[in-house]
Amino acid sequence: MKKSIFKFILSFAATALVVSCMSDDNSPGPDPDPDPVATCSDGIQNGDETGVDCGGSCSACVEDPIELSGEVTSDTELDASKEYSLTGSYVVKAGASLTIPAGTVIKASGGTAAFIGVERGAQIFINGTASAPVIMTSDAASPAPGDWGGLVIAGDAPTNKGVDVTTEIGDLTYGGANADDDSGSITYLRVEYTGATFSNDKEFNGVSLFGVGAGTTFEYVQSYFGGDDGIEFFGGSVDGNYLVSIGSGDDSIDFADGWTGSGSNWYISGGAKAGIEGSNNGDNGDATPVTTTTLSNITVVGPVTEGALFYKEGGGSFTIDNFYISGVDLGVKVTDTDAPAGVRIEGGDLTITNIQFAETEAGFAITDYAGLNQSFYTEGIATGAGNGAASPSWASGWTTGLDNSESTQENLAGEIAGDVELSASVEYFLTSGLIVKAGGSLTIPAGTTIKASGGTAAFIGVERGAQIFINGTAQAPVVMTSSSETPAQGDWGGLVIAGDAPTNKGVDVTTEVGDLTYGGNTPDDDSGSITYLRVEYTGATFSNEKEFNGVSLFGVGSGTTFEYVQSYNGGDDGIEFFGGTVNGNYLVSIGSGDDSIDFADGWNGNGSNWYIAGGAKAGIEGSNNGDDGDATPVTTTTLSNITVVGPVTEGALFFKEGGGNFTITNFFTTGVDLGINVTGTDAEAAVRIEADALSIDPIQFDAPAMGFLNTNYAGLNLDFFIVGDNTGAGAGAAQPDWAADWTVGIE
Repeated sequence: MKKSIFKFILSFAATALVVSCMSDDNSPGPDPDPDPVATCSDGIQNGDETGVDCGGSCSACVEDPIELSGEVTSDTELDASKEYSLTGSYVVKAGASLTIPAGTVIKASGGTAAFIGVERGAQIFINGTASAPVIMTSDAASPAPGDWGGLVIAGDAPTNKGVDVTTEIGDLTYGGANADDDSGSITYLRVEYTGATFSNDKEFNGVSLFGVGAGTTFEYVQSYFGGDDGIEFFGGSVDGNYLVSIGSGDDSIDFADGWTGSGSNWYISGGAKAGIEGSNNGDNGDATPVTTTTLSNITVVGPVTEGALFYKEGGGSFTIDNFYISGVDLGVKVTDTDAPAGVRIEGGDLTITNIQFAETEAGFAITDYAGLNQSFYTEGIATGAGNGAASPSWASGWTTGLDNSESTQENLAGEIAGDVELSASVEYFLTSGLIVKAGGSLTIPAGTTIKASGGTAAFIGVERGAQIFINGTAQAPVVMTSSSETPAQGDWGGLVIAGDAPTNKGVDVTTEVGDLTYGGNTPDDDSGSITYLRVEYTGATFSNEKEFNGVSLFGVGSGTTFEYVQSYNGGDDGIEFFGGTVNGNYLVSIGSGDDSIDFADGWNGNGSNWYIAGGAKAGIEGSNNGDDGDATPVTTTTLSNITVVGPVTEGALFFKEGGGNFTITNFFTTGVDLGINVTGTDAEAAVRIEADALSIDPIQFDAPAMGFLNTNYAGLNLDFFIVGDNTGAGAGAAQPDWAADWTVGIE
């Protein structure tokens, strides 16, 4: 009985507990949080999150890329905040437009299936900026050339392939009669890893423009590591400016099929074949319209395998200026079997001015063209796309892969028409004549070295009306020397300056070397400033009577600065003044093959602090005029602080061909056998000496050589010189303090 009652009590208690629990669960609980906070990290969507831990006040939710493929049949604009995936062909149909704003990135896959095409009659507007370019690239984890197609635009402008022809890639129709056709505007675009391959003969380029018209804007465009050509113009009339092609698998920039646009500011580097390939028509080199273009400000950085410029398949009419080429073995390539191209070159249809070569490769040739017309190019100083081989400033911010530095070697030749400044960090090679034209200037900074080759062909000339500024210092002189491993006298020409000051040779006469016009009526004419210059191994010889001097000054005016200048081991005279009024101070001439310092033709300048040693003939030769000793204006000068170290064969001073009016003070000679030389047949010189036109006070004859004569003048007036001790250029026969550091060869 007790047992049964106990069981009942347990059963009741259990029932009561269950009822109690049920009652608690059904009762109202606390209210939920009325203002939940986004946690952004708990794996739960809460607060203002629009997805799990993203959106709202959290970071933006990752969206799947928007696929681009198919056809654009109405005006469409992309969104730079979206990510785009190009998975197939994406073709803008005639009548429609595609606008791509700054900063948009499109990543492509699918090889030849993936490209962007713009039909004839359609438009594309790529509105990149320098800080936010539009980028079309590969979506591969390890991108490579040929990952996708590229950008193909078809227009209605003329080509010599015909009308209504089909693009070699993309199967778009192009070509018509509308030269001003407008396919839109493309600015600040970079295409990468294009060039997908159909076959050995059929590949996409980075950007292909087929019959695109002049109404289209195409500028600030880069192709980077494309599998075929970087950028190619197939006929049409669109201009292409500020273009960059880096690492192309074929030619870097190519134009053909009657392209009649122009181009400026092209920077090209690392292409596999030609830097620029310019053609007329691969099937008919004489097809019309003929490819006709004007290009300017071009840089090609090699190596290349088919020339910096390949003039091909009839070429065309090309005018190219400011063409800078670095690291190539061939400048202009023309195949010897290309008869139409040869005809055009002979007819003057290819003109290249101011082409400059730097860092040339082994076996370098300017051209392999073997025809008669070898004057289709003119060398000069070029800046190319802006900075020579270095990246141009206009390419900053929006391009990739421009890691080239400034060239360390450059060739100099041709003409300078504007203002040009060299760089002391570059080693220059003077391969031919370099002429500063009237109105132009050449500035050469301290420490610059110019190495010359080519004999009489290699010299630096400054026309009348031009200027040269040689800004050397005692610690960093400008040096013009021979490029030979075993340099010798006569390896190259020298420096020739022509001015507008008076001479007794007349007005508008021609320099005996360099064929420059000089002489006028401007005594204070200004040809620039030359300080701390050393010229070495000059004196290239035309004939027994015609050789370059180290420095030749023809009719140079007193507005010109000429001081701290040395000629070293020149083949003819070291320094010579042909008329003019320029002063020459702190001059050194060592080892000249003729006279050390020479002046003539009515020079009316003055000179002080001249140090002369080792000349073959006279220390100083002073003349009036070789054809007429009485010609006017008469050579008139005051010289002071002069040292001549012998031996000499024609005197420490040769008073010659009428001499002139010379006043010389502090004249030190040593080791000479003849002080003042005056030939017995020089009547005009004798008349001047008798009239006291020659005055030397004092002159010192230190350690005279065997058979010494102070003068061989046989006239009555032997008082024109007074012997006395002096220091000459500063230290007698020793090196003067002012010649320290920047000169060579003074013992």
